[in-house]
Amino acid sequence: MLGALGQVLIYIVPFLLVLTFIVTIHELGHFLVARAFGVKVDRFAVGFGKAIFSRVDRHGIEWRLGWIPAGGYVKFSGDLDAASVPDQAGLAELRQRLIAEKGPGAERDYFHFKPVWQRALITVAGPVANFILAIVIFAATFMALGDVIMPARVAQVQEGSPAALAGFQPGDLITGVNGRTIQSGSDVTQTVMLSAGDPVRFTVERGAQTLELVATPERRTEDDAVAGRIKVARIGLGLGASRADIRYIRYGPIEAVGAGVRQVGSVLSSTLTYLGRMVAGRESGDQFSGPLGIAKVSGSLTNEVVKASPDPKAAAINLSLTLVRLAAILSIGIGFLNLLPIPVLDGGHLLFYGYEAVARRPVSARYQEIGYRAGLALLAGFMLFATWNDLQKLNIFQFLGGLVS
Repeated sequence: MLGALGQVLIYIVPFLLVLTFIVTIHELGHFLVARAFGVKVDRFAVGFGKAIFSRVDRHGIEWRLGWIPAGGYVKFSGDLDAASVPDQAGLAELRQRLIAEKGPGAERDYFHFKPVWQRALITVAGPVANFILAIVIFAATFMALGDVIMPARVAQVQEGSPAALAGFQPGDLITGVNGRTIQSGSDVTQTVMLSAGDPVRFTVERGAQTLELVATPERRTEDDAVAGRIKVARIGLGLGASRADIRYIRYGPIEAVGAGVRQVGSVLSSTLTYLGRMVAGRESGDQFSGPLGIAKVSGSLTNEVVKASPDPKAAAINLSLTLVRLAAILSIGIGFLNLLPIPVLDGGHLLFYGYEAVARRPVSARYQEIGYRAGLALLAGFMLFATWNDLQKLNIFQFLGGLVS
């Protein structure tokens, strides 16, 4: 039983810590920009549930730490619900009450009565904070640890695979993909994974020759130690750079920030490519993960790091670095998700603000209500879809059986 409890903690605790950290940074983005515009704030909370720590500062803001580490939130003064969803009748009543109690102009300190451009900047600040967090994490690791460039040298070619049919041979060096120059094997893997069923053109150096080879990735089902059972596109190549091929790069502060920006851009580009292929019917969407899948990844990474580092001090350092890198990737995902034009998400608010800026009037209360209801339904459907994907990838019955064995 203790072993089962330990496994549950390994899967749940890292996930909750990483999630709470990312969401706190997201909410801090909203908070800082709101305060810069003079918006009154009632509460900044880390975690949910009963407060285990609470303090009110001189601005009247309550700083609260909840006992459930599953995110956090900012409550602006005058918010009518936790999602800052405006109710037109409630806002009209709030405006009248503020003017009656504090005089004309008092409402200008409240979020919903700020100019539309300020509300838009406050809203977009959350996702932007997530992207900045990822850039900072990547930049810090590039400065502290440097970067290892492992060129795409072919070590193995699977017999009968698309790579074999294309003419790849061990020792080939891949220098370009679809006309784009690449530096590392990860660039090749990323392109192949997002190109199932589509011919991919490879520029290959073979001795003194430069060749153009074309291979079409095929989708395969694999059991991954970290992600679980996944469907990925492969061409049947095994990459393995020699010591002579490997390059180590150390970055200064400016170069590290630039590399961090490029890393965030690469993740966003891959996400947009995947979404575009899904809309076009080229992908099934089975790579989307919800909380269950993310918990599995964080737990599996924790297990792998602990196994690979018998020394407790080394294990602690490696685990911290692993979870920080995971936080960077998840932070990008949360920032991107919140920018989708779905009502109740930040992107949905921005959509309404865009209409308000162009039409010189807010979206009618009726259409806002319809939009928020549709947004909630869409978000719930997306979460169910992602959870189903997680169950498929995890082989959940085997997973639960392993916990209680």
